[in-house]
Amino acid sequence: MNRDKIIILGSGSSVGVPRIDGYWGRANKNDLKNNRTRCSIYIKYKSLNILIDTSPDIRSQLLKNKITKIDNVIYTHDHADQTHGINELRPFFWKNKKKINVYTNKSTAKTLYKSFAYLFIKKSKFYNPILKMNIIKNKFFIRKNKNKFFFEPIIVSHGDTNANGYIFKKIAYISDCSFISKKEIKKLYNLNILIIDCLKFKKHKTHLNYYEAIKYIKILKPKKTILTNLHSDIDYKKLKNKLTKLTNNIVPAYDGMKIKI
Repeated sequence: MNRDKIIILGSGSSVGVPRIDGYWGRANKNDLKNNRTRCSIYIKYKSLNILIDTSPDIRSQLLKNKITKIDNVIYTHDHADQTHGINELRPFFWKNKKKINVYTNKSTAKTLYKSFAYLFIKKSKFYNPILKMNIIKNKFFIRKNKNKFFFEPIIVSHGDTNANGYIFKKIAYISDCSFISKKEIKKLYNLNILIIDCLKFKKHKTHLNYYEAIKYIKILKPKKTILTNLHSDIDYKKLKNKLTKLTNNIVPAYDGMKIKI
């Protein structure tokens, strides 16, 4: 039985749905698929267990999906909704009895070192660092035993921040994005699955809106697309119905969604 898969742990925007003050916006609170935590995904491939981003909700996300092993973590960028669950990785260090490899670009590494230095560098005689930083620029692979998993980073604009998307196994994950250059678009053809930012219907300065996401999808023509980073302006059922009228190959993400690799 093939158990290789991706789980979308969180499909929501930076404040989640509902917001901490209980605001649901236009999302129907009676639809469980509108209950969205912050963006993060889990990749299970053979013996490898990989996280992309540690959202502030990572503890509840992993518990809900009964994920008990994490070997490696990859970061897209340094914003709080991608990184602030990093401290929750400690139990995996205790279980693994070795540092967990972290992979990211230089600017994100700098922020992580500054904000969470104790996780990387010995700061106290009572606590050991639990993470090992790996700076990435080009294609890289993660290995465990005889198993290798290759990633290709792509650089996208997220407002005035450069964020990484990642391509692996003909799948692309681009959670936070407002613009993709022609150079990077060339890397995104012939995908089986595209998971891409779609914050709102209205235009936004730092994220793709629905119409911009659809424009990229029409250019790239992946076999299947999943729209993620959904704000409270978007109701799951209404978005799904809108997409169904357009095509059967584009669907909204929801927390706990499983995708075969």
